Amino acid sequence: MTSSRYEVGSVSGLVDAPVEPSPRERRWAAEVFGLLRIVMGFTFLWAFVDKLLGFGFATPSERSWLNGGSPTRGFLANSADGPFAGFYKDIAGAGWADWLFMLGLAGLGLALLLGIGMRVAAVSGALLYLMMWSVVLPPQTNPVVDDHIIGALVLIGLALVHAGDTAGLGRWWKQQPIVQHHRWLI
Repeated sequence: MTSSRYEVGSVSGLVDAPVEPSPRERRWAAEVFGLLRIVMGFTFLWAFVDKLLGFGFATPSERSWLNGGSPTRGFLANSADGPFAGFYKDIAGAGWADWLFMLGLAGLGLALLLGIGMRVAAVSGALLYLMMWSVVLPPQTNPVVDDHIIGALVLIGLALVHAGDTAGLGRWWKQQPIVQHHRWLI
């Protein structure tokens, strides 16, 4: 049953009177999600560049990857806690872990900034976030949820709303023959 009347205090009023977003609201939402995609991409790419060169923000110059430092050693060796602590401490500083982590940061950053490969970026980024969440179990500020869970959900949401299409190369990317034949690359 559809009602055009909203009854204050009525739960059924919330269900019976759907409000569709206006074209203007849809456009603003697309732009906000496009901007969110760019900001998320910048955070991944910045983490890559800072760990590579050691600008002194999260990584001091003397511990940069180019100066022989390990992008994974500090976080995994010093922050690992909870049920997976042994696993993460064992792989801290391993060459393969450093390479995978850095390639992941660079790939995620570029994909999100450009708005291409959003499905792959969403899945791999969410997996990276969940792994970082599992390093510090239980989270310090909340027994279940922290910013890693939020980041994982944001990445999945960005892919679902096709955020790469706004202020990105998503529309062009989707028209490429390889993407047309392998839709998971969207």
